[in-house]
Amino acid sequence: MDDEALDRLIGKLSLEQKVRLLTGATTWRTAGESGIGLREMVTSDGPAGVRGEAWDERRSSALLPSASALGAMWDEELVERLGGLLAREAIRKGVDVVLAPTLNLHRSPLGGRHFECFSEDPRLTGRTGAALIRGVQALGVAATAKHYVGNDSETDRLTVDVRASERTLREVYLLPFEAAVEAGVWVVMAGYNAVGGTTMTASPLLAEPLKGDWGFDGVAVSDWAAVRSTEEPGRAALDLAMPGPDSPWGANLVRAVKDGRVAEEAVDEKVRRLLRLAARVGALEPHHPRRAPATAARATRALLRRAVSAGSVLLRNDAVLPLDSAELSTVAVIGVHAASPRVQGGGSAGVFCSDVVTPLAGIRSRLRGRARVVYEPGPAPGAPPAPLGTDRCCDPRSGAPGVLLRVLDAAGRELRAEHRLSGRQLEPDLPPGARTVEIAAVLRPRQSGEWTFGAGGFGRITLTVDDHVLLDGEFPGDTDDPAVVHVNPPVHTVRTVLTTQRPVHVVARRELVPGRGRATVVTAAPPGPSPATALEEAVRAARDADAAIVVVGTTEHSETEGYDRAGLSLGGHQDELVRAVTAANPRTVVVVNSGGPVELPWREEAGAVLLTWFPGQEAGAGLADVLFGHTEPGGRLPTTWAATLADAPVTRTRPVDGRLDYAEGLHIGYRAWLRAGREPAYWFGHGLGYTTWAYAAVEAPAHVLADEPFTVRVTVRNTGSRAGREVVQVYLARPGSAVERPVRWFAGHAAVRAEAGRTASAEVVVGPSALRHWSEADHGWATEPGAYRLMVGRSAGDLRWEGTVTVSGP
Repeated sequence: MDDEALDRLIGKLSLEQKVRLLTGATTWRTAGESGIGLREMVTSDGPAGVRGEAWDERRSSALLPSASALGAMWDEELVERLGGLLAREAIRKGVDVVLAPTLNLHRSPLGGRHFECFSEDPRLTGRTGAALIRGVQALGVAATAKHYVGNDSETDRLTVDVRASERTLREVYLLPFEAAVEAGVWVVMAGYNAVGGTTMTASPLLAEPLKGDWGFDGVAVSDWAAVRSTEEPGRAALDLAMPGPDSPWGANLVRAVKDGRVAEEAVDEKVRRLLRLAARVGALEPHHPRRAPATAARATRALLRRAVSAGSVLLRNDAVLPLDSAELSTVAVIGVHAASPRVQGGGSAGVFCSDVVTPLAGIRSRLRGRARVVYEPGPAPGAPPAPLGTDRCCDPRSGAPGVLLRVLDAAGRELRAEHRLSGRQLEPDLPPGARTVEIAAVLRPRQSGEWTFGAGGFGRITLTVDDHVLLDGEFPGDTDDPAVVHVNPPVHTVRTVLTTQRPVHVVARRELVPGRGRATVVTAAPPGPSPATALEEAVRAARDADAAIVVVGTTEHSETEGYDRAGLSLGGHQDELVRAVTAANPRTVVVVNSGGPVELPWREEAGAVLLTWFPGQEAGAGLADVLFGHTEPGGRLPTTWAATLADAPVTRTRPVDGRLDYAEGLHIGYRAWLRAGREPAYWFGHGLGYTTWAYAAVEAPAHVLADEPFTVRVTVRNTGSRAGREVVQVYLARPGSAVERPVRWFAGHAAVRAEAGRTASAEVVVGPSALRHWSEADHGWATEPGAYRLMVGRSAGDLRWEGTVTVSGP
């Protein structure tokens, strides 16, 4: 629909109607206007799966690997296919706008939302994000590039003022968003934070470069509840304030327009963009219902299974992988994460997923009828107790597996009751007069001893077991962060002794407090053996097996939205477990189940180290494919891993006096390591496969024009014994530059496949933007003429060829 047609619709609206469209009608819906044929549009969180409008475990979602795993694929075609899966899920759930991808960067390894971001490099992030956007929007669903800009850590994220130079912003943090606009993204989300003293919802960066230089013609939406004033965002280039219906806009914005403090032309432009988005997603007459191509559940699972192996990164392999099942009689699978993996990160990105294939289940399925699988959990990793669920609880009213959810009024009268499947209830329906949320279950203990129970949320909370009060307190909370208040509230734990075969009645109640959300969580964990006993049993199993597979990882509260990490240690007794098992069996594979970097102090002792990130619902099936050689681990690191936190050149996420200075400038990730002259545990781009490669020849032009792309052709030969995939990477450097530069920087990549003994040619196109720098004096892009070093290799630290290309002006 062209602008003239949109303007005719705008002309039919009063000022009040226009302004009403600029604030959400509900938490997840925009407002509709029947007079112009506009229906409400539905938004949903979506980086790893499309949840829909409700946090309801009964309405499960397909769960993709985390964004860090997608970044590790270095495979835009596969990422685009996964974007198409997100779009099909959105259509199935009636969603018009998916709030993904996240284009912030891995600036510090301590970033708590690391798993939701693709990479430390702006160019790789931009290419990966653009591929996901193309996949989502090809089916008429809007993608959302977020969080514009500088929302690269979680500490004080609602108020932090990020300070970065104009050049740093343009060359590093804005670059992925520019790529998203080039890919045609329909929505961009402004973050909570400020940049240069101005909150992003009122930032001039929404006008320039987003809507001006780049030509973005879509909707700039606020992060949820990020709009805190009326006039500044009203005058700025923000278009939509979410959620609603309460907002600093509404009647206040109408008054500001009538008083001349905000121009009505600015309001018209916001409405025009909103209507353009509505036309794109079929929400504006004539409505075009979206229909996703029919996809069998088996095909979806196959795609997600392939994604696990494609994103898995083989960090080390001392001739242990792949395992040959014909040579195995007994395999020891060790670690709590093997039976209860982290398949997604914590926070608003989370979805309820059914049918997760655990690593233990995947390995057992692969070895069924071939080898015996022995499982030992080892010492507990220190994770919080799991929510009550269908495995050991039943609804006290119906007897069905799960829990009973009740909503009570101030007098304790029941207003609503329903059977649910989980003790984690984030957004239950609250009828008028609701005062208390109650979750009750009959728990049948399978182990005797001291159990740990927990209750989470804000306000007054009580927890009883067989009418014995174990918890009764006020928990007002000290944060307004929506990820904490509404999604991941703190859990308070207590203990009591239970006996097997004697069911107990568990009841948790939480009094609702205005502004403190609806999230209520009830958890329970059985007693376990002492760490020493658990470690001893794990070592015995490893010693008696032909091979051992140890799965270790982070916990729900160590990688989550709303908090940055305090360190990179796996925590608990996990490092001790790995060391003990590798000492007992040299044929040990360590599988690392984390969304971001962790310290691996035992990495040289393990037979193999495999990183699976948060791998989504097909975690175990995809892992088994890799372990037993059905597929090759296809991933390459999208971010550099430090041996220890102390080694990392850039770590700070905590503001000082409300400000977080990006003092490192252009030098984050591998660039910072190169500048500091330090050696990490594993470089950006590192990853092993199941074969070896020789770089036979490189063809590159000797002279190029500054404003034209050029191609680097690299011939590689598969020198191993099986087919494989190689990711050829190109880097640039500018010795003696008149402006500050990274030691070298990533310029592009291409992946090729070849059979054993065969060659393949990779063609890496280097665009003009890889040569340019931002001139703060001229407030524009410039390309310095002269000689550039051109490097080709397997990672930022493993270069196989070097040459020179001379750049001349246009």
